[in-house]
Amino acid sequence: MNFNLKEIYAHMGVFALCIAWTLVAFAVASLAVFFERLFVYFRSRAASRHFAGRAGPLLAQQQHDALVKEAEGNKSSHLAMMLGGGMKTFLSKSRAPAGKLGAVELTRRDLVRINERITADVRRGMSVLATVGSVAPFVGLLGTVVGIIEAFAGIAKEGSGGLGAVSAGIAEALVVTALGLLVAIPAVLMFNFLSTRADALLLSLEQARSEFMDHLEDMAGDKRAVAGHGPQHPNSADVVSTRGEATDVGHA
Repeated sequence: MNFNLKEIYAHMGVFALCIAWTLVAFAVASLAVFFERLFVYFRSRAASRHFAGRAGPLLAQQQHDALVKEAEGNKSSHLAMMLGGGMKTFLSKSRAPAGKLGAVELTRRDLVRINERITADVRRGMSVLATVGSVAPFVGLLGTVVGIIEAFAGIAKEGSGGLGAVSAGIAEALVVTALGLLVAIPAVLMFNFLSTRADALLLSLEQARSEFMDHLEDMAGDKRAVAGHGPQHPNSADVVSTRGEATDVGHA
């Protein structure tokens, strides 16, 4: 039999076909995750740029309620999700009766929880790529082993040997291994590509969170200043402008 993929596919057994279609499903799943993540990162980048341009002046003018409303209108931006949620917590705790923990400390703790949710959202689906990249070669190898066993079982049944008797069966088995590698290698590359972008995004958000907390602490310090001193407002626009404020989104 000549090396023809159509003929090899036609001669595959039931088990080999199941392995081949499983690998095809792996490939489709990895591609779906890859393009979905790229879309999410690109959309977050564009939305964060828009939000940063609007939020900077609002923070500078201490229009905090307007900032919360602006963040609620940019749900696709991870930056808006973090700063809007943090400011909403700060405003609610500032207006509530004083407790053991101040509004700034409660906001800091809430931002940690928000950051955990954002991290889970940014890395959503990455486990699929990691699983495909690690499992697909072994799935293909399983198909090869079973295919070779079937080829030698056929020799024993027919009572004839030689290279010509087993070459077709071995070729069918090795095609499954090749398919497994063709699925696994791109999955590993896509996982590494997306991991780099996700790490860059999360680092930018961590910097934005730190600068946002600096702004809240400075503002709280101004409120405790001695009467008669003029208000000293920090350069609040830096909270959403420094280092791009997650708008680069890892240059995705």
